[in-house]
Amino acid sequence: MTQPAINENRFIPACFLTNAITAAVAPYIPLMIRDLGYSTVMVGVLLGIFEGAGIAGPLLLGHSADKTGKYRLLLVIACVVIGLVAFPLALIINPFASALILALLAFWFKAMTSLLDAATTIQIGPAGNYGRIRVWGSIGFVVAVLYLQWTPVFKLVNAVHIAFWISAMSLVSIPSLFMLPKTARKVENPAENPAPTHTGKIITRYFVIGFMLIFVSRFSMAAFYTYYPLYLSEVMQWNVIGLMYALASLSEIPFVFFSNRIIRRFGSLPLLAVATAAVCVRLLLLAYFSFKPILLGVQLLHSLCYGIFHPAAISFFSQVFPPEKRGLGMSIYLALGTGLPVLIANMAGGGIVEALGYRSLLAIYAALSGAAVLVYLALARTSSTFPQNML
Repeated sequence: MTQPAINENRFIPACFLTNAITAAVAPYIPLMIRDLGYSTVMVGVLLGIFEGAGIAGPLLLGHSADKTGKYRLLLVIACVVIGLVAFPLALIINPFASALILALLAFWFKAMTSLLDAATTIQIGPAGNYGRIRVWGSIGFVVAVLYLQWTPVFKLVNAVHIAFWISAMSLVSIPSLFMLPKTARKVENPAENPAPTHTGKIITRYFVIGFMLIFVSRFSMAAFYTYYPLYLSEVMQWNVIGLMYALASLSEIPFVFFSNRIIRRFGSLPLLAVATAAVCVRLLLLAYFSFKPILLGVQLLHSLCYGIFHPAAISFFSQVFPPEKRGLGMSIYLALGTGLPVLIANMAGGGIVEALGYRSLLAIYAALSGAAVLVYLALARTSSTFPQNML
């Protein structure tokens, strides 16, 4: 029996507002931790712990959501926890306490995106337009980050003010979650979910190549997401972090909106390679051409580094993992494809900055993403279609 189509509009408010939470967390957590008085090395360690806990959250909660179908309940809990732990993080200045609170924050914050992506892709099915929904997340991020850049109320100049906005954004998002379906629907008509493009196995050549590109791309981008805000404030003495993130997110909007068409035209794997190449170029420009107009212009490469990358990665994992394992698939993407490389990059980055400086960090991480693209191109010569045979 064919189930009625899900109204895609009901996912838009949650996508918009949960990305507003990201606008309060992602750009400012490094500055928040640094404001507590920790050294650059300790900032790297604490952010590594943040990413480490972010690996566990999506995996455990994604598995639970797959078993119970209660994505909405878990998302509500995530927003509540994020809202409650922000102020203790800002007020308790102790390395062990900071590590524990960051771990709790990351466990739920990192799971939030994977849970919403899983719930959305399951509900709308393969015929749905994920990009049309996800573009509202980009818009929500841009609106929130610009507001935070220029708000006269609790300007983001210290840890307590950052905590206020993390808490406020989280609690405001909760009502939107009740517009989501209470539980994920079960697929009763096989025609709604055609067989994935692989042979039924997960660990295939196709998966390994795509996962390699995702892993290295996110490793390299840690230099931007984690250490670039510190570089701007400490080296450049330029308080434009919110504007930088806003420009980047604005550039991604048209690419996210048309991502379904772009992916159908070129395929998710080649697009992941293009995005990884853009990461390399972006970091090299930031490292060696640190003039203010260029720093602003480079943000437009985010259209490829994320605007193409994220929908292509979601499409890639949706092809590999069937609906009944979609929560696990999105969790693996967020935890192992994103969280683990960022954890390693953050832990290593603090020492690299202390020893060699911010520019060397950007250049080293750019070289890694460039190497991943070369590996992809070398493999592409042996198989233009990347058949998904077992390795």
